[in-house]
Amino acid sequence: MAAFAHSAPCWVDVQLSDLEAGKRFYGGLFGWTFRAGDGMPFADALSGGRLVAALAAKKDGRMPTAWGVYFATDDIRATVAAVREHGGQIITDPVRAGRAGIVAQAADPGGAVFGLWQPGERAGFEKQNDPGSFCWTEVHTRRPERVDPFYEKVFGFQGTDLDEGGNDVSGDAEALVDFRMWSPEGTEPGPDTAVGGRSVITDAFPAELPSYFLTYFAVADCDAAAELAVQLGGRVSAPPFDIPYGRMAVLHDDQGALFAVLQPNELLP
Repeated sequence: MAAFAHSAPCWVDVQLSDLEAGKRFYGGLFGWTFRAGDGMPFADALSGGRLVAALAAKKDGRMPTAWGVYFATDDIRATVAAVREHGGQIITDPVRAGRAGIVAQAADPGGAVFGLWQPGERAGFEKQNDPGSFCWTEVHTRRPERVDPFYEKVFGFQGTDLDEGGNDVSGDAEALVDFRMWSPEGTEPGPDTAVGGRSVITDAFPAELPSYFLTYFAVADCDAAAELAVQLGGRVSAPPFDIPYGRMAVLHDDQGALFAVLQPNELLP
């Protein structure tokens, strides 16, 4: 399994109250099959026989029903120290996940939760950016002035600010900037190298909405995926709409977990 560069999104999972219902929903929506450990409260999801995600049964009903993203690190203890140093919080200290790797949970200065993964025998995704697999993640926050430097210092991300049309506005200080793309350290910043992003939660949303990461999955047909999600018991939060990189929709599964689907430009008619 190919290794992931430091700071790259390398895995996603969803915490659910009803694991079997989750299998039915995501199996129906993405065509995933599942492989469970003997007696373990989780299931690996596979697309075309390759690992793409995991579904986990919540151990505590007070936990949110939500998708979580994990960033790769080659030294999880050093990354945990950097999270604390730059204003984040560690929710779960590093713990070994068998021979698969070492995992920790953290929150950025705005409160958005993410995971850290130091690989052992499992690096992460075996498939991504193709239909039925992870393709993007972005944090939604009310505190970009604190969150932006946090990710730049902890992960070495380089930012490219975009306007509402998805255009680079680095040369126009007066342009409206509400979205930032992250490129890994050592790359030329821009859409071609971006691995994730940051969006701002505006006053148009309820004040009680917390900061969060939104996970995107690639699909062959965005409109059909949105319709199918509803048929499977989910609901549409943002109906399909066009963005510079394709056509997307924001959905909830049948237990309330939020995620997005994206039909990339190359798959549009």
